[in-house]
Amino acid sequence: MKKFLFKISLYIIGIVAVLFFLGTYADGNTDDNYRHFTGPKPSNMILGDSRGVQAVVPDILDGKLGNRKFNNFAFNITESPYGKVYFEAIKKKLDPDTKGGIFILTVDPWNLSADKNIKNEEDFYENKSALANMHFYDLDPNYEYLIKNYPRSWFNIYKDREETAKSNTYVHKNGWMEVTVNTHPDTIAKREEKKIKEYTDFVRSQKISQDRINALKDIIEYLKTKGSVYLVRIPASQKIMDIERSYSPDFSEKINQISKKHGVVFFDFSSKADEYMYTDGNHMYKESGKVFTAQIADSILASRKN
Repeated sequence: MKKFLFKISLYIIGIVAVLFFLGTYADGNTDDNYRHFTGPKPSNMILGDSRGVQAVVPDILDGKLGNRKFNNFAFNITESPYGKVYFEAIKKKLDPDTKGGIFILTVDPWNLSADKNIKNEEDFYENKSALANMHFYDLDPNYEYLIKNYPRSWFNIYKDREETAKSNTYVHKNGWMEVTVNTHPDTIAKREEKKIKEYTDFVRSQKISQDRINALKDIIEYLKTKGSVYLVRIPASQKIMDIERSYSPDFSEKINQISKKHGVVFFDFSSKADEYMYTDGNHMYKESGKVFTAQIADSILASRKN
C-alpha cells in the first residue's frame, strides 16, 4: 500500500510540475482575458468594453500624458458592462495607494444595458465571468486564472505561445488587444453585416439599465478619490451608430448630465464616425485606434488647461 501511495504521489507531483511549467508560457496569446489578470497593479486605467480594449492604446497615452503607465482593463459587453462585478474587479486591479491617477471610462449604450428579461443584478451575465470568481489580478503567471477560467488543455498554452507567432487577437502586457485581420473592404463589409444583425437583435432584447447607470456613477465617485475621471464615447461605423441612435437617441445627453453632476469631463466622439476605420463596423482598426487615442490625450491635456 505504501509503495502504491508513493507511486501515486510521484505521479501527482509530476503532473503538477508539468502544469506549473506550462503555465509559465501563458501570455497574450493564451486567450482574450488572461493578461488582464497579471500585474503590476496600475494607477492609470482604461475601462469599458471591447470597443475600449481595442481602440484605446496605453502606449500612446503613456507618452502624451507625462510618462504615465496606463493599463487597459476593458473586456467586452458580456464580461465588463458597468455593474457591481466590474466595480469590485476594478478595486482589486487598481493600486490601492493611487493618487493623481487618470481614468478613462469608455461608454456606449450597450455597456449600460441589460437583457429585458433579467430582473435582478444577481442574474446579470457577468456573474458567471472570470471577473466574478478571481481574487488575484497581479500575478504572473496567474495560476488562479488558468485553473478557474482556462478551459482548454494547458499544452495549448505552450503550443500557442507568442514566441511562435502573435495571435490575431493579441493582448499586450498593458491590456491593449491588438487585432490583426484582413482589412479588404469586401471582408470588412461582411463582418459589418454580421455586427449589424447582432446589434439589431440587441435592440429587441436589451434596455438601458438603471442598475448599470448607478454602478457607473459609483465607479466615477470611487475613482475620483484616486485621481481624474474622463468619460469617452467611442464611435463605430455610421450604420452601427444609426442603430445606437435609434436604440437610445438621448444617450450622449444622459452621459453629459452624469458628467456634470459628478464633476467629471465627457468627450463625445460619436459624431466623428467617418474619421476612423473599423474592422467590423463596431471595433476600431488598430491604426485608427492610435490616432483616436492621441485625440483623447490631446482632449485631456486641453481640459486641464481650462
